[in-house]
Amino acid sequence: MGSFLRITVPDGTELAYEVLGSQHAGVALPLVLIGGMTSCRGDWEPFSSRIAASRPVLIYDHRGMGDSTRRKDDPFTIETLARDLYHLLQSLGWKELALCGHSMGGIIAQQLLFLPYHPTKPTPLPFRISHVVLSMTLAKPIRDPRYGVKFAPRPSGQLTAEQVKSVVHQTMAADFDPEWWADEANQGRIEELVTRGLFGRPFRTIMQQKKAASQFNFGDLHSKLSQDTQFLVVRGELDQIIPFSDDLLTSIPWAKLVPTGTLPGEVPHYRFGHHWIEYFDTEMWRNVIEVFLQTTGGETAKARL
Repeated sequence: MGSFLRITVPDGTELAYEVLGSQHAGVALPLVLIGGMTSCRGDWEPFSSRIAASRPVLIYDHRGMGDSTRRKDDPFTIETLARDLYHLLQSLGWKELALCGHSMGGIIAQQLLFLPYHPTKPTPLPFRISHVVLSMTLAKPIRDPRYGVKFAPRPSGQLTAEQVKSVVHQTMAADFDPEWWADEANQGRIEELVTRGLFGRPFRTIMQQKKAASQFNFGDLHSKLSQDTQFLVVRGELDQIIPFSDDLLTSIPWAKLVPTGTLPGEVPHYRFGHHWIEYFDTEMWRNVIEVFLQTTGGETAKARL
């Protein structure tokens, strides 16, 4: 990635971020992209740049990842990560915005929405969240041992560069389905993704992310969400990390599952893996986001009838 900015949150952690498409500020609704476990802000490319052609897009590194810092003794929880995002958004001064959270990022997005209802430290949001895309994520921790992030075996001792690359390559395979991963046409892109995955991703921090993503508990907080906030759920049948279930649609009854079809805003089918933006065409996903961001409560309700 290119140049970036930093803000310091109350515990001293510095968060690295970029606002793409800033020329659209004040004209179009900003979209906040919240990455998942192991991710850095550059992983959203080229999707983020395509969205930024028509609206501001915030990308950032979670604490301890990429160009963001972290303290050795920080309480590493989903709430910590959500409050990081809260302070970042507060510093930007946006009054209305949309969220797109992928995997662990979708859990963080939900936790951000629940901050006003925190049992001991309720935190009102100084901005309105009008639309939320929850991609390849869930409303409660995974208990099915067939799913979840699983890391490839790590050889003992100091790893060579080739050994590290092999571990990253083997681990990343679960982000896709076996057919996509084996397709010769995708090998160049896989090499790019694996090479990018070698930098800015401390294993200790990733293990703490994994622990945090397995210990959150939202209870009945979904019932407190406003139906004025629109939700779009993106999930794939070939996801090897998050099960293809109805938990989000049950927890948020007015949420809309991304529709299938050939029109703008629709996907051809649900046969895609965890790393959703690598499937289909970037322009197709841009249309999904743009069509969704134009919906209102009445339109979403009508679409479910």
